[in-house]
Amino acid sequence: MKLSVVKQRGLWWAISATLIIISIVAMVISWQQLGAPLRPSLDFVGGTRLQFERDCTQPNNCTQPIETSDVREVVDAQKLNNSSIQVVGKNQQGISIRTKTLDVEQRTQLQTALSQKLGAFDPKATQIDTVGPTLGRQLFSQGLLALVVSFAAIVIYLSVRFQLDYAVIAIIALFHDVLITLGVFSILGLVTGIEVDSLFVVAILTITGFSVTDTVVIYDRIREILKLHPNDRIDKVVDDAINQTLTRSINTTFTVLLTLFSLFLFGGETLRNFSLALIIGFTMGAYSSIFIAGSLLAWWRERKSQSQVGNTAESIDTSASSQDS
Repeated sequence: MKLSVVKQRGLWWAISATLIIISIVAMVISWQQLGAPLRPSLDFVGGTRLQFERDCTQPNNCTQPIETSDVREVVDAQKLNNSSIQVVGKNQQGISIRTKTLDVEQRTQLQTALSQKLGAFDPKATQIDTVGPTLGRQLFSQGLLALVVSFAAIVIYLSVRFQLDYAVIAIIALFHDVLITLGVFSILGLVTGIEVDSLFVVAILTITGFSVTDTVVIYDRIREILKLHPNDRIDKVVDDAINQTLTRSINTTFTVLLTLFSLFLFGGETLRNFSLALIIGFTMGAYSSIFIAGSLLAWWRERKSQSQVGNTAESIDTSASSQDS
C-alpha cells in the first residue's frame, strides 16, 4: 500500500489545524483561570507540597477512598483556602496538597489535622517539598532558554546539512508537536489538575530531538531521490521518500512507545506525567514527520518553482518586446 501524502495534504493540514486550535483555546482558558497556559507545579511557582498516604496496615484505616471535600474542609480550617488538592495513590488512599510556603510548625499542624480527619498516615510515604519563588523563576527561565537554544541549533544544523527551507519547515513541524503536547497538558491541567514540572521541560526537549531525527531521515531520502531523478515532480519525490522510510518510522516509534507505556504504567507517580508527555510528543512527532514536514516542503517547492517559471516567462516577454521596438 502506497500513501499519497502530498495529494491528501489538505486532510493532514486540517487535522493538525484542528488540534492546534483546540490547544490554543485550552491554553487561553487556562491563562484566564490559572494565570498560566499550563497548571504550574511547585518547581515553577514556589511554595510547599505535601503528600501523604494512609497506613493500610492498620485495621479499618483504608476501607473508603479519600474524599477531596474532607481534605478541603481541613485545609480551609488551617486558613489555606487557595491550596491545590489532589487525591492520588492506589485506591485513592493518598493526597497531594500544594499551598503557600509553610514553616515546620504549620506543616505539623496541617498533618496532624489531616490525620485526625482521614486516619493514620504511613510515615515512609510522606513527602514534603518546599521551593522558593526565586528558584521557580530560575528553573522556568533556564528551561525556556534551553528550548530556544535547541531550536536555533536545529535551524543551523539543517541549514548546513540541507537548505534553509528544509530547516524552516522542520521547525514548523517541531512547533506543531510541541504546541499540541502543551495543549493536551493544558486540558489535563484544567480537567484533572495535572501540573507541569521541570521534568516536563526535559520531555519537551526530548520530543524536539526525536521529531527532528525522524524528519531528517525523510529529508535524506528526498535529497537522494532528487540526485537520482532531478527532473521528477517534487510531489512524487516526497511521496516516494515517505513511503520508502514509512516502515522504519512506524517501527521506531512503535518500539519507543512500548517502552514509554511501560514507564507510564509502572514508573510511579514521579515519572507518569513525564512519560505521558513523551508518548504524546513522540506520536505527534511521527505524525508531523510523515504527514506535515514532507507535504509542506512539496507545497513550498511547487510555489517556488511556479514563481521561477513566471519570472522567466516575464523576462522572455520583456526581452521580446524590446527587440520588436
